Amino acid sequence: MKSSNYVKELREESVEALQERLVAAKKELFNLRFQNATNQLENTGRIKEVRKNIARIQTIITEKARETLNA
Repeated sequence: MKSSNYVKELREESVEALQERLVAAKKELFNLRFQNATNQLENTGRIKEVRKNIARIQTIITEKARETLNA
């Protein structure tokens, strides 16, 4: 499954790298929403995919933060 490989890849990264990915994903989501509003977006499913990726990144950041608190 593609998403499980993506999650494994995210878990191997540092919190700083995850933060950078999060910022990039949020920028991409903004651009996709803008394109959708101006009827320039052909693949509307990409919005849903990027939103899920943002949630995945935030979840892993939270997990790493909890690990450092419990360690």
